Amino acid sequence: MLVWAAFFAFFARSADIWVSPSGRDNGPGTISQPLATIARAQQKARDLHEVARTYDYQPIRILLRGGTYCITKPVVLKSEDSGDRTNFVTFAAAPGETPVLSGGIEIHGWKRASAISGLPEVSAGKVWLADVPKLDGRILEFRQLWVNGSKAVRARSPNGENLTRLVGWNKTNQTAVIPRVALAGVKDPAGLEMIIDQVWEIAVLRVKSIRPEGANAFLTFRQPESAIEFQHPWPPVVVKPSYQAPFFLANAIQFLDAPGEWCVRNGKLYYWPRDGEDLSRVNVVAPAVETLVEIEGSRDEPVRNISFDGITFAHTTWLRPSQQGHVPLQACMPMISAKKLSPKGMPYHPGLDNLAFIDRPTGAVSVENARNVQFRNCTFEHLASAGLDVRSGTSNSAVEGCVFRDIGGNGIQFGKFSDTNVETHMPYNPTDERELCVNDRLANNLVTDCANEDWGGVGIVAGYVRGIRIEHNEVSDCSYTGISVGWGWTKMTNAMRDNVIHANHVRRVGTRMNDLAGIYTLSVQPGTIISENCVSDITPSRYVPDPEHWFYLYLDEGSSYITVRDNWCPMEKFLKNANGPGNVWQNNGPQVSETIRAAAGLEPAFQKLLQSARAH
Repeated sequence: MLVWAAFFAFFARSADIWVSPSGRDNGPGTISQPLATIARAQQKARDLHEVARTYDYQPIRILLRGGTYCITKPVVLKSEDSGDRTNFVTFAAAPGETPVLSGGIEIHGWKRASAISGLPEVSAGKVWLADVPKLDGRILEFRQLWVNGSKAVRARSPNGENLTRLVGWNKTNQTAVIPRVALAGVKDPAGLEMIIDQVWEIAVLRVKSIRPEGANAFLTFRQPESAIEFQHPWPPVVVKPSYQAPFFLANAIQFLDAPGEWCVRNGKLYYWPRDGEDLSRVNVVAPAVETLVEIEGSRDEPVRNISFDGITFAHTTWLRPSQQGHVPLQACMPMISAKKLSPKGMPYHPGLDNLAFIDRPTGAVSVENARNVQFRNCTFEHLASAGLDVRSGTSNSAVEGCVFRDIGGNGIQFGKFSDTNVETHMPYNPTDERELCVNDRLANNLVTDCANEDWGGVGIVAGYVRGIRIEHNEVSDCSYTGISVGWGWTKMTNAMRDNVIHANHVRRVGTRMNDLAGIYTLSVQPGTIISENCVSDITPSRYVPDPEHWFYLYLDEGSSYITVRDNWCPMEKFLKNANGPGNVWQNNGPQVSETIRAAAGLEPAFQKLLQSARAH
């Protein structure tokens, strides 16, 4: 009894558990003797819960001192990690400090490379090398690299934002025809990838064979992506006299011909430093972990009352393209099978011309079956796939005052899309509505530089959600659409309704893709309101097939019972494609008041996020 009394006495006077990268896990977790790992702090919080379960007690705070916490496997939070009915368990930055949960591994031991077979002549004497680190006894595989916080470029051809045009595309033989010169002398297909522009998405195809023939070369691709790529009709690979789909090639030493590019070959990492980069001093990080934090409850026992405040989540990997290619349908959702329907039609969609089954991209932080989970003042950056992935079964949760930047796929992806065993055009109507994401809020977040790996990604994308509020966010510099709500391409009743997209500022989106919008919807959504947003500065890439096929506001297939009112944009460039009934459009365009325009985006208390982004 004395032991328990002493334990509770400690708890009563302080519910703070301190953690530091320089701490020790056998310590007490105080400010002067912090723990070393989040896992140990998590266990200590569980112990405190057990002691005080029948008492009134303070909220538990796990306070993280500044520095980098190396995450080699996800931090998993279950229902037993929940706060109580009135108090939160909070993972928070120590006052004035910046803790970083990093899935990356630093690379050291750089030296100038000597003769390298296949390296372009222009690169001679300029490339450095280091050993690729090992993880669990195996040479680390990665597709991204950050040097002093700046993303380096996986060696590619052509460089920059330039692309090459296809010569031919044979669906029967599953063959691409490209200009031979695009190969830059590559003869061995090992590791070589083609990244091809498909109007509103890309595909990443692993090259299986190369057959030169005159001025051209014929490429075949590995499975399973080859079958999916040549069988799916949407998004299309367009090759016709007036337009040939653009592409680039990546991951060959022959392409390492410019500062900032890198390539891995035979366990060695080769890098051409940018001006001012001293590899004896710079921080070079390769990502090793796909997910840093998993919040996983069950429908019967959801995780409750968990908060993250001031935490940075960084350096996650994305290995799907290296392992099985990547052929997405839309918004980074990869197809696992697809085909054209002939004749058209399915019982649930009489005019349907294609079938597709999809998977879901990983996120740096994932949430499933949780109530009242909050992310505040957090930063999600240097991430290979999605930033925050709220999968299903949430309610009354919030993401506010966070920054999402330098993200390979979707900045925030929210709610159910199609399950892997359900055809993606079938409307989602769960028998257990606890699967839904309901009454969650995304507000006052800065979402920028997203979809820089999968160009079809979206700043904020929500699937079958109900009562979500997306308001006062700043969304900019995304390759495809800014905000997208809905899924299914269907006019049939589904689980969606009562969503709000209000007072967001969306600008400079659609920088690489086509058939897009600042704000975009799909399918039936009774009670949904799109209001008082400001959408501007959309300029299409010179490589798109139709330079005019982009829109400030875009209600796409099946969109129904949606009210669109008082949204400012420079002109009335809208699309209502295959909509259902009940949509209401009121007062949208340049005539909307300056007061509404000025109020869109971050509210005054969150304007500092813009300043930090400029400084970054």
